[in-house]
Amino acid sequence: MKNLFLFCRAGYEKECAAEIQQRAAELNIGGFVKTNNNDAYVIYQCFDDNGADELAEKLALSSLIFTRQMFASADLLIDLPEQDRVSPIIQALGELSKCGELRVETPDTNEAKELSAFCRKFTVPLRQGLKKAGILLGAENPRRPIVHVCFIGPGKAYVGYSLSHNSSPHPMGIPRLKMVADAPSRSSLKLDEAFGAFLTKEEQDLRCRSGLNAVDLGACPGGWTYQLVRRGMMVAAVDNGPMNEKLMETGQVKHYRADGFRFEPPRKNIYWLVCDMVEKPSRVAELMEAWAINAWFKEAIFNLKLPMKSRYKEVRVILDTMAEIFKENNIEYKMQCKHLYHDRDEVTVHLWLFPEKGVNYAVLGER
Repeated sequence: MKNLFLFCRAGYEKECAAEIQQRAAELNIGGFVKTNNNDAYVIYQCFDDNGADELAEKLALSSLIFTRQMFASADLLIDLPEQDRVSPIIQALGELSKCGELRVETPDTNEAKELSAFCRKFTVPLRQGLKKAGILLGAENPRRPIVHVCFIGPGKAYVGYSLSHNSSPHPMGIPRLKMVADAPSRSSLKLDEAFGAFLTKEEQDLRCRSGLNAVDLGACPGGWTYQLVRRGMMVAAVDNGPMNEKLMETGQVKHYRADGFRFEPPRKNIYWLVCDMVEKPSRVAELMEAWAINAWFKEAIFNLKLPMKSRYKEVRVILDTMAEIFKENNIEYKMQCKHLYHDRDEVTVHLWLFPEKGVNYAVLGER
């Protein structure tokens, strides 16, 4: 297949397009982008007929900042007949066999969501047709490729596949999280999503567990502190503003009325550092660099607020600069960055220091 379909947030098509152009060029897979403002998706059309297949295999979804989900696709199917939409889709997917899952989706726009009811109804006959054609297995298999059918309008769909090991577990790349009634703010969902995006369930059980110590810079009113507390951590909440009373009643939070940029943890047994301050992204990055150089934490999740223009370029410069500084200071690390579903004009970064050296949880858990 020669088209790579990439889901993104509406309004961020240019950033998604700029990123895939750069990353595809690094892999020597030539092509060009096709997109429109507020479509919530980007098409990267490769010059080679199997270019998208190569990208689906070689380009890690986790390494893309502005892409929620991607799949290799055939050319756009148009004017799908109302009396039989299944047959043209089966024909377009004829090279596939024994896939493990079917997802009938739409881009994340209000206009496309109007097709959601149709997609749910259409999934049943399409699944039956794909099974008869041998394209889909009789039972779901999480280790086999995923069939994607994305309707961008009535009778118009991109169809293709993603590889199960390089695909979001969520349709359209959107996790379905519920806002908890006692959470102090909706920003709480951002950290909840970040833990799920950057860590597997097993990693969360090990590295987001009860007894670890955490610091929340710019904590007020406590949306991110809430996510740390509900996982059993002891939290130093740093902010000059007031904290949520219910959080303080848990006994797991110590409130420091201080400037997050000047705060130094009194004890250096911090595992998690989190930060969602409304500040220039370069300034937040410099703060994270300083904490890393001082070895004041093991893992960090922080947000970088985006400028109005050149958003991808700005993020790329900041991340590359951080990488250079860590190299200069002989800091071994793993870093990921994502424009999460619950992010708006910001991206979320996960930084893990010395991941391959293991963690002494007994020491980090001391209070």
